[in-house]
Amino acid sequence: MGSLSDDCKPVGSYPPSGIDVLIVGTGLAGLTASIECVRKGHNVRVLERHDDINTAGDMYFMGHSATKFFRHWPELSKEYESISMNNAWIETFKHDGERVISPLKVSERLRQAGMDPNTPPGAFQMRPLIYRMYLNEVKRQGIQINFGQRVIDYWEDEERQKAGVVTDKGDKFEADIVIAADGVGSKCQKLVGGQVRAMSAGRAMWRAAFPIHHLEKNPKLKEFLKLGGPNGNEPMVRTWLGQGTYCMVLVRKETCVWIMNHDITGSEEESWVHTVEWPDVLSNIDKGLPSDQPWDPRIKELVKVIPPKTIVNFELFWRDPQPSWASKGARVVLTGDAAHSFLPASGNGATQAIEDAVSLATCLQLGGKQNVPEAVRTHVRFRFIRCSCAQKMGFSNAELLQHPDWEKIKTNPKLAQPKLPSWIWKHDPESYTYENYAKMVDTIRKGIPFDQVDTVPPNYPPGYKYSPWNIDDMQKKVEDGTVEMGGGDWN
Repeated sequence: MGSLSDDCKPVGSYPPSGIDVLIVGTGLAGLTASIECVRKGHNVRVLERHDDINTAGDMYFMGHSATKFFRHWPELSKEYESISMNNAWIETFKHDGERVISPLKVSERLRQAGMDPNTPPGAFQMRPLIYRMYLNEVKRQGIQINFGQRVIDYWEDEERQKAGVVTDKGDKFEADIVIAADGVGSKCQKLVGGQVRAMSAGRAMWRAAFPIHHLEKNPKLKEFLKLGGPNGNEPMVRTWLGQGTYCMVLVRKETCVWIMNHDITGSEEESWVHTVEWPDVLSNIDKGLPSDQPWDPRIKELVKVIPPKTIVNFELFWRDPQPSWASKGARVVLTGDAAHSFLPASGNGATQAIEDAVSLATCLQLGGKQNVPEAVRTHVRFRFIRCSCAQKMGFSNAELLQHPDWEKIKTNPKLAQPKLPSWIWKHDPESYTYENYAKMVDTIRKGIPFDQVDTVPPNYPPGYKYSPWNIDDMQKKVEDGTVEMGGGDWN
């Protein structure tokens, strides 16, 4: 994570821009945009469809590139350090329970993979803790969140240089720019170029986070899922990999998290509040596996101790890349999942959402109130190819996790974990924007197509040439185990 240093520029470091920003949604993209826009001198209002912010959930991966801006936020940075699992351990099994990689500190696994253990590419974080951290900062900054405002329409008026939204209550809000951070299926998509096609991946995820004391219902299971480290008091991540499936269990002092990828069962929905009970899981868990190679019995015992109304069965959908992120007048812009949805295997959804917000707030600060559309278009150019490549990484990681080569994994543990290339985690979206804003603006003014820009250093794999892709081709390649990323250095 970026440390507090000489380049720390907290709130008050930038003059007021006069730009009125309306943010729709309080996911990571929306909350990050709210505090970063305040820091860059913009005026911020936030709309949220629910009556409160949902701080439930399990965990996600936050890449190093998404936390570098924390150096500007002393209190937030301190809280992040306090909740992070910097001392975590990890071990890996085949899906049937055979241990393949013995417990090692995550830092040692990184060392074995040729990475710097002192600068990890990111870390797993508990969603409830991260959201509370963000909400504490939102409260400190006095940012106004209007709850119970479900946006049903977006609009822009190029002549008046304004944009806005209409809610289901008939309320209308307008600003100089509207940031649509309201997730997959945002109503904004029809304004910026149409809603992209979604197709079921034929897969779903069981996900559950619950108090660790529930493991006491099964003493043998509790002993197996003990914490890591020489003193048995450090977080432990255990992963299971099999043909067409994978699973992860995290235990830390107060919480246990279980996540498993599986074939669709008929009881899944694309919803974070849709739950099933453990008998439904156990009746489907071994489907698709050879009869003599069922799931590790310890996983089945774990499922039985999960409390009611806890297991989310989330259906996975493949989506074509959103072809356009901004409205015609560039006063409405998609961000986060609304602009680019990610597969869970990518480990990139949270990271790229945060990067979006940091980039956009900075572009608006550099462009100023008189150049909001140009600032938005510049931001989109910075982000579009990078996110397209990161999305493709999700397909590659899905192939890696669902088609493990155990003989190679035994000699190269790196093959038992998602790829985390340096072009993703070494990126600093704020510094990159400052260094390249004028160059990218120049390409827009000269009418150079976004995929032909050669005067701005890439924030995606060096040497890669953008090529459109679609879900039909990528799904088939994942199933066949033939995902190819294209040219360039993806390491």
